[in-house]
Amino acid sequence: MRPLPFVKMHGAGNDFVMLAGTDLLASGITESAGLVVRLCDRRRGIGADGLIIIRNDERVDFAMTYYNSDGGEAEMCGNGARCAFAHARTLGLLDGSDGVCATASGDVRGRFSGDTVTVELTTPSGLALDVECDTEHPFEALHFVDTGVPHLVIPMEQLETVEVSRWGRTLRRDAAFAPAGVNVNWVMKQPGTDAWLIRTYERGVEAETLACGTGASAAALVLHELGLAESPVVVLTRGGDRLTIHIGKSGNEHVLSLTGPAVTAFTGEVVLDD
Repeated sequence: MRPLPFVKMHGAGNDFVMLAGTDLLASGITESAGLVVRLCDRRRGIGADGLIIIRNDERVDFAMTYYNSDGGEAEMCGNGARCAFAHARTLGLLDGSDGVCATASGDVRGRFSGDTVTVELTTPSGLALDVECDTEHPFEALHFVDTGVPHLVIPMEQLETVEVSRWGRTLRRDAAFAPAGVNVNWVMKQPGTDAWLIRTYERGVEAETLACGTGASAAALVLHELGLAESPVVVLTRGGDRLTIHIGKSGNEHVLSLTGPAVTAFTGEVVLDD
């Protein structure tokens, strides 16, 4: 029986098991998809949408490896990146109010301001409005952009009636987005405000999540390109939290920054057998 320290964090309700790479090495526990699935299981494990490992990195301040709860490694996670910066600071890997993290999709810069963390996402790519797919669906228009991970954005007049599980599961695996698949986001304007409500189906979690940082950022960029929203765009997550996305330009490329909470829920130690 081998103990493994962990920290449970969430960014706007999007929750993660946080591990230090040094603790994994010290425990002798092998990093694997099976370990991720076990720890993220909400009944038999700690429970989370994903797992993040924080490692030392000689090139930048630190590196994060992100796994979805199904055990598959993903390129990036916006809410997870904010939590990674907060956890890296508690581990002593950051000694100031900002720093740089290496991710599978590229380097991400983060900075702290009070209780919030802002991350500058990797350059979005593949922006395409009114994309076609093989699936017959009831939605007026689908829009695509990769904000570190691939996303569909679907503006709606009403969110509560959307069958998120049904259409998320179907569109997520549409042949047009193979082989990586795609996350699916539905957005609508909150009545009487400039904020936008969002619901997200995440690949790898294979369910609706309370928040998705790269999804909120994708939605903000698409809404901005459609002329429906000005920067900064405020997105209200399913869990009731507020994410703010600033949209800028560097030459011909968009620059996105995502601001929101990064909260430690609890710390502990999980005991694993072989």
